[in-house]
Amino acid sequence: MDRAGVDVRALTRTRLREPERIDLLWAARRRRPLVGDDGRLLLVACDHPARGALGVRDDRMAMASRIDTLERLATALSRPGVDGVLGTPDILEDLLLLGLLDDKVVIGSMNRGGLQGSSFELDDRFTAYGAADLARRGLDGGKMLTRIALSDEGTVATLEASARAVTELADAGLMAMVEPFWSSRGADGRVVNHLDPDAVIRSIHVAAGLGATSARTWLKLPVVDDMARVLDASTMPALLLGGDPAGDPEDTYTTWADALTCPNAAGLVVGRALLYPPDGDVAAAVDVAARLVHGDPVPANRPPAGGAR
Repeated sequence: MDRAGVDVRALTRTRLREPERIDLLWAARRRRPLVGDDGRLLLVACDHPARGALGVRDDRMAMASRIDTLERLATALSRPGVDGVLGTPDILEDLLLLGLLDDKVVIGSMNRGGLQGSSFELDDRFTAYGAADLARRGLDGGKMLTRIALSDEGTVATLEASARAVTELADAGLMAMVEPFWSSRGADGRVVNHLDPDAVIRSIHVAAGLGATSARTWLKLPVVDDMARVLDASTMPALLLGGDPAGDPEDTYTTWADALTCPNAAGLVVGRALLYPPDGDVAAAVDVAARLVHGDPVPANRPPAGGAR
């Protein structure tokens, strides 16, 4: 059943009868500079589902409906101050078919092989885009999850693959967005990302050294305590991630605002915290993030946004 302007029948019909249209639309997409005059970016992220991570807060299947997710993304991308989107090929191609990617920064998610909860979770295989795929389709960069677990041998393969991707993306003139975590397995076997400042600083130093050049490397980093000291670990542009949404959104916005005052904090890349806010108002959540990143791109008394909530 179609909902809120997302015609699922049309999407499926195109995939069934005109799959070549996707390549044609990539070739015809209007592109924009990576960053504007203020040197900041606000990206909406949606690549968790491909890793089997569908939960938001206490709803383990919150992202199960693709149409609901697309509605939320459509609302987010319609708001002033949203520069673009990060996603896997399936998500990005749906958005492309919906005509939502012109004049947007589009970053492809590259490695989704470390499925949430699996015995091989820390082996973050490259299972989506490669650098050549991103360049051929005219995307603007690639993002790689790079978890560093000293006791898990999957880490060394991940580091090697990420280093290769950094080099290949730079050679193609594209952004390499590296998302490092210092990680381990807890007593229950679950993967834990260590979010204390020292752990994040260690992960930054490892990530910054990947590849044959760092000229086009950006970092995607969690907001933790003492962000001024954390971001002092690198001169690379850093996009701050939203993480698992929990607690009061106003507290989250305050931590984002504080972190964005650091000299190399270049913006936000946020998924579930904006797409699935507790009150369901996607437009309002996105507008807060846009004001934090770019100032005030929309009037404070703006009319209510249409589309998905």
